[in-house]
Amino acid sequence: MPRLVQIPGYVRFWTASAVSAFGSQVTGLALQILTAVTLSASATEVGIVNAARWAPYLLFGLIAGVVVDRCRRKPMMVTTDLARAVLLGAIPVLYALDQLTIPTLCLFVFAFGVLSLLFEAANQSYVPLLVPKDLLNAGYARVQQAGAVAGSTGPLIAGVLIKIMGAPLAVLVDAFTYLVSGLVLATMKAPDPVPDRGARRGLGSELREGVAWVYRHRTLASIALTSHAMLLFNSMVSTVFVVFALHQLKIGEFGLGITYACASVGALVGGALSGRAARRLDVGSTLIAFRLLAAIGWLPLVLAGRGPWALASVSVAFFIVSLAIGIESPVEMSYRQGVTPDRLRGRMNATIRSMNWGTVAVGAPLGGILADQVSYRFALCIGLSGAVIQALALAASPTRRARTADELDSSSDDPPRRGAAAAAGDGTD
Repeated sequence: MPRLVQIPGYVRFWTASAVSAFGSQVTGLALQILTAVTLSASATEVGIVNAARWAPYLLFGLIAGVVVDRCRRKPMMVTTDLARAVLLGAIPVLYALDQLTIPTLCLFVFAFGVLSLLFEAANQSYVPLLVPKDLLNAGYARVQQAGAVAGSTGPLIAGVLIKIMGAPLAVLVDAFTYLVSGLVLATMKAPDPVPDRGARRGLGSELREGVAWVYRHRTLASIALTSHAMLLFNSMVSTVFVVFALHQLKIGEFGLGITYACASVGALVGGALSGRAARRLDVGSTLIAFRLLAAIGWLPLVLAGRGPWALASVSVAFFIVSLAIGIESPVEMSYRQGVTPDRLRGRMNATIRSMNWGTVAVGAPLGGILADQVSYRFALCIGLSGAVIQALALAASPTRRARTADELDSSSDDPPRRGAAAAAGDGTD
Protein backbone atom coordinates (compact mmCIF):
# COMPACT_ATOMS: atom_id res chain seq x y z
CA MET A 1 0.00 0.00 0.00
CA PRO A 2 1.47 3.42 -0.92
CA ARG A 3 2.00 6.03 1.75
CA LEU A 4 0.20 9.35 1.58
CA VAL A 5 3.40 11.22 0.68
CA GLN A 6 3.79 8.97 -2.37
CA ILE A 7 0.37 9.84 -3.77
CA PRO A 8 0.64 12.45 -6.57
CA GLY A 9 -0.81 15.78 -5.49
CA TYR A 10 -1.52 14.91 -1.87
CA VAL A 11 1.47 16.79 -0.41
CA ARG A 12 0.49 19.99 -2.21
CA PHE A 13 -3.13 19.50 -1.19
CA TRP A 14 -2.02 19.03 2.43
CA THR A 15 0.32 22.04 2.25
CA ALA A 16 -2.44 24.31 0.94
CA SER A 17 -4.72 23.11 3.72
CA ALA A 18 -2.05 23.74 6.38
CA VAL A 19 -1.23 27.27 5.17
CA SER A 20 -4.88 28.22 4.95
CA ALA A 21 -5.58 26.71 8.37
CA PHE A 22 -2.87 28.85 9.96
CA GLY A 23 -4.34 32.02 8.50
CA SER A 24 -7.84 30.99 9.54
CA GLN A 25 -6.68 30.69 13.14
CA VAL A 26 -5.40 34.26 12.99
CA THR A 27 -8.59 35.59 11.45
CA GLY A 28 -10.82 33.54 13.74
CA LEU A 29 -9.39 35.35 16.76
CA ALA A 30 -8.94 38.69 14.97
CA LEU A 31 -12.58 38.85 13.86
CA GLN A 32 -13.78 37.97 17.35
CA ILE A 33 -11.67 40.78 18.86
CA LEU A 34 -12.59 43.12 16.02
CA THR A 35 -16.29 42.56 16.68
CA ALA A 36 -16.33 42.38 20.48
CA VAL A 37 -13.65 44.96 21.30
CA THR A 38 -12.79 47.22 18.35
CA LEU A 39 -16.44 47.66 17.29
CA SER A 40 -17.72 47.35 20.91
CA ALA A 41 -20.37 44.78 20.01
CA SER A 42 -22.74 43.18 22.52
CA ALA A 43 -23.12 39.41 22.88
CA THR A 44 -26.16 39.57 20.59
CA GLU A 45 -24.20 41.49 17.92
CA VAL A 46 -21.33 38.99 18.16
CA GLY A 47 -23.91 36.27 17.56
CA ILE A 48 -25.33 38.12 14.55
CA VAL A 49 -21.87 38.46 12.97
CA ASN A 50 -21.26 34.73 13.53
CA ALA A 51 -24.68 33.98 12.05
CA ALA A 52 -23.84 35.99 8.93
CA ARG A 53 -20.72 33.86 8.48
CA TRP A 54 -22.70 30.60 8.45
CA ALA A 55 -26.05 31.68 6.98
CA PRO A 56 -24.93 30.86 3.39
CA TYR A 57 -24.66 27.21 4.39
CA LEU A 58 -28.31 27.21 5.37
CA LEU A 59 -29.48 29.25 2.37
CA PHE A 60 -27.35 27.89 -0.47
CA GLY A 61 -25.79 24.68 0.82
CA LEU A 62 -27.90 22.26 -1.20
CA ILE A 63 -27.40 24.24 -4.41
CA ALA A 64 -23.65 24.29 -3.76
CA GLY A 65 -23.67 20.50 -3.66
CA VAL A 66 -25.23 20.31 -7.12
CA VAL A 67 -22.74 22.87 -8.46
CA VAL A 68 -19.79 20.90 -7.08
CA ASP A 69 -21.05 17.62 -8.54
CA ARG A 70 -21.42 19.33 -11.94
CA CYS A 71 -17.98 20.99 -12.01
CA ARG A 72 -14.33 20.03 -11.78
CA ARG A 73 -13.28 20.48 -8.18
CA LYS A 74 -9.72 21.78 -8.46
CA PRO A 75 -10.61 24.98 -10.40
CA MET A 76 -13.39 25.68 -7.90
CA MET A 77 -11.01 25.38 -4.95
CA VAL A 78 -8.44 27.68 -6.59
CA THR A 79 -11.00 30.33 -7.56
CA THR A 80 -12.69 30.47 -4.17
CA ASP A 81 -9.33 30.62 -2.35
CA LEU A 82 -8.20 33.62 -4.40
CA ALA A 83 -11.57 35.35 -4.03
CA ARG A 84 -11.43 34.93 -0.25
CA ALA A 85 -7.97 36.52 -0.23
CA VAL A 86 -9.36 39.62 -1.96
CA LEU A 87 -12.40 39.77 0.32
CA LEU A 88 -10.43 39.59 3.56
CA GLY A 89 -7.92 42.11 2.26
CA ALA A 90 -10.71 44.68 1.96
CA ILE A 91 -11.61 44.58 5.69
CA PRO A 92 -8.59 46.54 7.00
CA VAL A 93 -8.99 48.99 4.13
CA LEU A 94 -12.56 49.73 5.21
CA TYR A 95 -11.44 50.08 8.81
CA ALA A 96 -8.73 52.57 7.79
CA LEU A 97 -11.38 54.60 5.94
CA ASP A 98 -13.64 54.50 9.04
CA GLN A 99 -16.29 52.63 7.05
CA LEU A 100 -16.27 49.34 8.96
CA THR A 101 -19.47 48.86 10.96
CA ILE A 102 -21.30 45.80 12.28
CA PRO A 103 -23.69 45.71 9.24
CA THR A 104 -20.76 46.11 6.83
CA LEU A 105 -18.80 43.37 8.58
CA CYS A 106 -21.87 41.12 8.36
CA LEU A 107 -22.00 41.64 4.58
CA PHE A 108 -18.34 40.76 4.20
CA VAL A 109 -18.46 37.64 6.35
CA PHE A 110 -21.65 36.57 4.52
CA ALA A 111 -19.84 36.77 1.16
CA PHE A 112 -16.87 34.98 2.73
CA GLY A 113 -19.26 32.25 3.87
CA VAL A 114 -20.60 31.74 0.34
CA LEU A 115 -17.07 31.26 -1.00
CA SER A 116 -16.12 28.97 1.88
CA LEU A 117 -19.24 26.87 1.30
CA LEU A 118 -18.25 26.20 -2.31
CA PHE A 119 -14.61 25.57 -1.40
CA GLU A 120 -15.33 23.11 1.39
CA ALA A 121 -17.87 21.10 -0.60
CA ALA A 122 -15.30 20.73 -3.39
CA ASN A 123 -12.42 20.12 -0.96
CA GLN A 124 -14.09 17.32 1.00
CA SER A 125 -15.34 15.63 -2.16
CA TYR A 126 -11.90 15.81 -3.78
CA VAL A 127 -10.00 13.72 -1.22
CA PRO A 128 -11.57 10.37 -2.32
CA LEU A 129 -10.36 11.15 -5.87
CA LEU A 130 -6.87 11.81 -4.55
CA VAL A 131 -6.22 8.87 -2.19
CA PRO A 132 -7.22 5.17 -2.19
CA LYS A 133 -10.17 4.16 -0.06
CA ASP A 134 -7.91 2.33 2.40
CA LEU A 135 -6.15 5.63 3.14
CA LEU A 136 -9.23 7.84 3.38
CA ASN A 137 -9.24 7.97 7.17
CA ALA A 138 -5.52 8.77 7.23
CA GLY A 139 -5.93 11.32 4.44
CA TYR A 140 -8.60 13.25 6.32
CA ALA A 141 -6.79 12.85 9.64
CA ARG A 142 -3.52 14.30 8.26
CA VAL A 143 -5.39 17.32 6.91
CA GLN A 144 -7.09 17.79 10.25
CA GLN A 145 -3.76 17.44 12.04
CA ALA A 146 -2.27 20.09 9.77
CA GLY A 147 -5.00 22.41 10.92
CA ALA A 148 -4.36 21.45 14.52
CA VAL A 149 -0.61 22.10 14.22
CA ALA A 150 -1.32 25.49 12.70
CA GLY A 151 -3.92 26.09 15.37
CA SER A 152 -1.58 25.28 18.24
CA THR A 153 0.60 28.25 17.31
CA GLY A 154 -1.82 30.37 15.28
CA PRO A 155 -3.88 31.77 18.18
CA LEU A 156 -0.76 32.67 20.17
CA ILE A 157 0.79 34.40 17.17
CA ALA A 158 -2.57 36.01 16.48
CA GLY A 159 -2.63 37.39 20.01
CA VAL A 160 0.80 38.96 19.47
CA LEU A 161 -0.16 40.30 16.02
CA ILE A 162 -3.34 41.81 17.38
CA LYS A 163 -1.39 43.49 20.18
CA ILE A 164 1.14 44.91 17.72
CA MET A 165 -0.94 45.56 14.60
CA GLY A 166 -4.51 45.62 15.83
CA ALA A 167 -7.26 43.19 14.85
CA PRO A 168 -8.11 44.72 11.42
CA LEU A 169 -4.54 44.49 10.10
CA ALA A 170 -4.12 40.98 11.50
CA VAL A 171 -6.84 39.87 9.06
CA LEU A 172 -4.36 40.62 6.24
CA VAL A 173 -2.32 37.61 7.37
CA ASP A 174 -5.23 35.31 6.54
CA ALA A 175 -5.76 37.06 3.19
CA PHE A 176 -2.16 36.24 2.31
CA THR A 177 -2.53 32.58 3.34
CA TYR A 178 -5.57 32.15 1.09
CA LEU A 179 -3.53 33.61 -1.76
CA VAL A 180 -0.72 31.11 -1.11
CA SER A 181 -3.20 28.23 -0.75
CA GLY A 182 -4.85 29.06 -4.07
CA LEU A 183 -1.51 29.23 -5.89
CA VAL A 184 -0.33 25.92 -4.40
CA LEU A 185 -3.57 24.19 -5.42
CA ALA A 186 -3.27 25.66 -8.92
CA THR A 187 0.10 23.89 -9.36
CA MET A 188 -1.15 20.55 -7.98
CA LYS A 189 -0.95 17.68 -10.46
CA ALA A 190 -3.62 15.17 -9.52
CA PRO A 191 -6.74 13.53 -11.00
CA ASP A 192 -9.64 15.92 -11.55
CA PRO A 193 -12.07 14.22 -13.94
CA VAL A 194 -14.78 16.17 -15.73
CA PRO A 195 -18.19 15.10 -14.35
CA ASP A 196 -20.45 13.17 -16.69
CA ARG A 197 -22.69 15.80 -18.29
CA GLY A 198 -25.03 13.11 -19.57
CA ALA A 199 -26.02 12.22 -16.00
CA ARG A 200 -27.35 15.71 -15.30
CA ARG A 201 -31.02 16.24 -14.65
CA GLY A 202 -33.02 19.21 -13.43
CA LEU A 203 -31.73 21.20 -10.47
CA GLY A 204 -34.69 20.19 -8.29
CA SER A 205 -34.26 16.52 -9.12
CA GLU A 206 -30.56 16.56 -8.27
CA LEU A 207 -31.22 18.45 -5.04
CA ARG A 208 -33.81 15.90 -3.96
CA GLU A 209 -31.51 13.01 -4.83
CA GLY A 210 -28.72 14.39 -2.65
CA VAL A 211 -31.03 15.10 0.29
CA ALA A 212 -32.67 11.68 -0.02
CA TRP A 213 -29.30 9.94 0.00
CA VAL A 214 -28.39 11.54 3.33
CA TYR A 215 -31.68 11.44 5.21
CA ARG A 216 -32.94 8.05 4.00
CA HIS A 217 -29.64 6.28 4.53
CA ARG A 218 -29.68 3.76 7.37
CA THR A 219 -26.70 5.26 9.21
CA LEU A 220 -25.96 8.61 7.52
CA ALA A 221 -29.35 9.95 8.59
CA SER A 222 -28.68 9.70 12.31
CA ILE A 223 -25.08 10.86 11.92
CA ALA A 224 -26.25 13.93 10.01
CA LEU A 225 -29.17 14.85 12.27
CA THR A 226 -27.15 14.61 15.47
CA SER A 227 -24.30 16.55 13.83
CA HIS A 228 -26.75 19.37 13.14
CA ALA A 229 -27.78 19.39 16.79
CA MET A 230 -24.16 19.28 17.98
CA LEU A 231 -23.22 22.32 15.89
CA LEU A 232 -26.31 24.18 17.09
CA PHE A 233 -25.42 23.81 20.76
CA ASN A 234 -21.66 24.12 20.29
CA SER A 235 -22.19 27.41 18.45
CA MET A 236 -24.16 28.70 21.42
CA VAL A 237 -21.27 27.86 23.73
CA SER A 238 -18.51 29.22 21.47
CA THR A 239 -20.36 32.48 20.81
CA VAL A 240 -21.08 33.17 24.47
CA PHE A 241 -17.57 32.10 25.46
CA VAL A 242 -15.91 35.10 23.78
CA VAL A 243 -17.83 37.77 25.69
CA PHE A 244 -17.97 35.62 28.86
CA ALA A 245 -14.18 35.19 28.83
CA LEU A 246 -13.42 38.84 28.06
CA HIS A 247 -16.01 40.60 30.21
CA GLN A 248 -16.64 38.24 33.14
CA LEU A 249 -13.64 35.94 33.47
CA LYS A 250 -11.27 38.75 32.40
CA ILE A 251 -8.74 36.42 30.75
CA GLY A 252 -7.93 39.00 28.05
CA GLU A 253 -7.16 38.71 24.35
CA PHE A 254 -3.94 36.76 24.97
CA GLY A 255 -5.90 34.39 27.21
CA LEU A 256 -8.27 33.74 24.31
CA GLY A 257 -5.26 32.90 22.17
CA ILE A 258 -3.98 30.44 24.77
CA THR A 259 -7.41 28.82 24.99
CA TYR A 260 -7.66 28.37 21.24
CA ALA A 261 -4.10 27.04 21.15
CA CYS A 262 -5.05 24.40 23.73
CA ALA A 263 -8.00 23.49 21.53
CA SER A 264 -5.67 23.02 18.60
CA VAL A 265 -3.30 20.83 20.61
CA GLY A 266 -6.31 18.70 21.54
CA ALA A 267 -7.29 18.41 17.88
CA LEU A 268 -3.71 17.46 16.97
CA VAL A 269 -3.58 14.68 19.57
CA GLY A 270 -7.07 13.54 18.58
CA GLY A 271 -6.12 13.31 14.92
CA ALA A 272 -3.10 11.17 15.83
CA LEU A 273 -5.31 8.80 17.84
CA SER A 274 -8.23 8.69 15.40
CA GLY A 275 -7.13 5.72 13.29
CA ARG A 276 -6.21 3.67 16.37
CA ALA A 277 -9.57 4.38 17.99
CA ALA A 278 -11.45 3.42 14.83
CA ARG A 279 -9.58 0.12 14.54
CA ARG A 280 -10.19 -0.74 18.18
CA LEU A 281 -13.81 0.41 18.50
CA ASP A 282 -14.99 0.46 14.85
CA VAL A 283 -17.06 3.30 13.40
CA GLY A 284 -20.27 3.34 15.44
CA SER A 285 -18.69 3.01 18.87
CA THR A 286 -16.01 5.61 18.04
CA LEU A 287 -18.57 8.21 16.93
CA ILE A 288 -20.77 7.67 19.98
CA ALA A 289 -18.01 7.58 22.60
CA PHE A 290 -16.26 10.72 21.44
CA ARG A 291 -19.42 12.69 20.68
CA LEU A 292 -20.34 12.13 24.32
CA LEU A 293 -16.87 13.13 25.53
CA ALA A 294 -17.03 16.29 23.39
CA ALA A 295 -20.34 17.23 25.02
CA ILE A 296 -19.23 16.59 28.61
CA GLY A 297 -15.97 18.36 27.89
CA TRP A 298 -17.68 21.77 28.11
CA LEU A 299 -18.28 21.28 31.84
CA PRO A 300 -15.08 23.03 33.09
CA LEU A 301 -16.05 26.09 31.03
CA VAL A 302 -19.58 26.18 32.43
CA LEU A 303 -18.22 25.93 35.99
CA ALA A 304 -15.37 28.44 35.50
CA GLY A 305 -15.26 31.48 37.76
CA ARG A 306 -13.22 34.65 37.71
CA GLY A 307 -9.85 34.17 39.37
CA PRO A 308 -6.46 32.49 38.93
CA TRP A 309 -8.03 29.23 37.70
CA ALA A 310 -10.27 30.80 35.06
CA LEU A 311 -7.83 30.44 32.17
CA ALA A 312 -6.92 26.88 33.16
CA SER A 313 -10.59 25.86 33.35
CA VAL A 314 -11.57 27.14 29.92
CA SER A 315 -8.34 25.81 28.38
CA VAL A 316 -9.02 22.32 29.73
CA ALA A 317 -12.57 22.45 28.37
CA PHE A 318 -11.44 23.43 24.88
CA PHE A 319 -8.66 20.81 24.94
CA ILE A 320 -11.06 17.98 25.86
CA VAL A 321 -13.73 19.00 23.35
CA SER A 322 -11.21 19.38 20.54
CA LEU A 323 -9.49 16.10 21.43
CA ALA A 324 -12.80 14.25 21.16
CA ILE A 325 -13.76 15.96 17.91
CA GLY A 326 -10.25 15.33 16.54
CA ILE A 327 -10.75 11.60 17.06
CA GLU A 328 -14.36 11.46 15.90
CA SER A 329 -14.31 13.75 12.88
CA PRO A 330 -11.93 11.85 10.53
CA VAL A 331 -13.77 8.60 11.28
CA GLU A 332 -17.10 10.20 10.43
CA MET A 333 -15.71 11.89 7.32
CA SER A 334 -14.08 8.71 6.01
CA TYR A 335 -17.25 6.69 6.64
CA ARG A 336 -19.44 9.27 4.89
CA GLN A 337 -17.25 9.26 1.77
CA GLY A 338 -16.92 5.48 1.82
CA VAL A 339 -20.62 4.74 1.77
CA THR A 340 -21.44 7.40 -0.87
CA PRO A 341 -20.90 7.02 -4.65
CA ASP A 342 -18.62 9.67 -6.17
CA ARG A 343 -21.41 11.20 -8.26
CA LEU A 344 -23.27 12.01 -5.02
CA ARG A 345 -20.37 13.05 -2.79
CA GLY A 346 -20.58 16.74 -3.55
CA ARG A 347 -24.28 16.82 -2.72
CA MET A 348 -23.86 14.58 0.32
CA ASN A 349 -21.08 16.76 1.76
CA ALA A 350 -22.85 20.00 0.95
CA THR A 351 -26.16 18.74 2.38
CA ILE A 352 -24.61 17.77 5.70
CA ARG A 353 -22.33 20.80 5.92
CA SER A 354 -25.04 23.25 4.88
CA MET A 355 -27.32 22.05 7.64
CA ASN A 356 -24.46 21.71 10.12
CA TRP A 357 -23.18 25.22 9.65
CA GLY A 358 -26.65 26.56 8.94
CA THR A 359 -27.56 25.66 12.50
CA VAL A 360 -24.69 27.92 13.61
CA ALA A 361 -26.62 30.78 12.02
CA VAL A 362 -29.38 29.92 14.50
CA GLY A 363 -27.32 28.88 17.52
CA ALA A 364 -24.89 31.81 17.52
CA PRO A 365 -27.48 34.60 17.86
CA LEU A 366 -29.64 32.42 20.12
CA GLY A 367 -26.70 31.98 22.50
CA GLY A 368 -26.03 35.72 22.43
CA ILE A 369 -29.66 36.58 23.15
CA LEU A 370 -29.84 34.13 26.07
CA ALA A 371 -26.60 35.55 27.46
CA ASP A 372 -27.83 39.14 27.22
CA GLN A 373 -31.37 38.48 28.43
CA VAL A 374 -30.70 35.89 31.16
CA SER A 375 -26.99 35.30 31.89
CA TYR A 376 -23.80 34.01 30.34
CA ARG A 377 -23.81 30.90 32.49
CA PHE A 378 -27.44 30.06 31.66
CA ALA A 379 -26.67 30.16 27.94
CA LEU A 380 -23.60 27.96 28.48
CA CYS A 381 -25.65 25.43 30.48
CA ILE A 382 -28.24 25.22 27.69
CA GLY A 383 -25.46 24.58 25.17
CA LEU A 384 -23.87 21.84 27.28
CA SER A 385 -27.21 20.13 27.98
CA GLY A 386 -28.18 20.09 24.32
CA ALA A 387 -24.79 18.67 23.33
CA VAL A 388 -25.20 15.81 25.80
CA ILE A 389 -28.73 15.05 24.53
CA GLN A 390 -27.59 14.79 20.89
CA ALA A 391 -24.79 12.40 21.89
CA LEU A 392 -27.27 10.17 23.74
CA ALA A 393 -29.61 10.27 20.74
CA LEU A 394 -26.75 9.10 18.50
CA ALA A 395 -26.06 6.23 20.92
CA ALA A 396 -29.69 5.06 20.56
CA SER A 397 -29.68 5.34 16.75
CA PRO A 398 -28.75 2.80 14.02
CA THR A 399 -25.31 4.43 13.92
CA ARG A 400 -24.27 2.19 16.80
CA ARG A 401 -24.16 -0.62 14.25
CA ALA A 402 -22.05 1.31 11.69
CA ARG A 403 -18.98 -0.65 10.67
CA THR A 404 -15.95 -0.03 8.46
CA ALA A 405 -17.13 -3.01 6.40
CA ASP A 406 -20.15 -0.96 5.29
CA GLU A 407 -17.80 1.04 3.05
CA LEU A 408 -16.83 -2.00 1.01
CA ASP A 409 -20.22 -2.03 -0.69
CA SER A 410 -20.35 1.68 -1.43
CA SER A 411 -19.55 1.48 -5.13
CA SER A 412 -23.18 0.98 -6.08
CA ASP A 413 -25.01 4.06 -7.31
CA ASP A 414 -28.34 2.68 -6.17
CA PRO A 415 -30.16 4.71 -3.50
CA PRO A 416 -30.35 3.12 -0.04
CA ARG A 417 -33.28 0.83 0.53
CA ARG A 418 -35.27 0.74 3.75
CA GLY A 419 -36.61 -2.79 3.48
CA ALA A 420 -36.59 -5.69 5.90
CA ALA A 421 -32.83 -6.19 5.74
CA ALA A 422 -32.11 -2.56 6.60
CA ALA A 423 -34.72 -2.56 9.33
CA ALA A 424 -33.11 -5.62 10.84
CA GLY A 425 -29.79 -3.77 10.94
CA ASP A 426 -27.76 -6.43 9.17
CA GLY A 427 -25.29 -3.86 7.84
CA THR A 428 -26.59 -3.73 4.26
CA ASP A 429 -27.76 -0.67 2.34
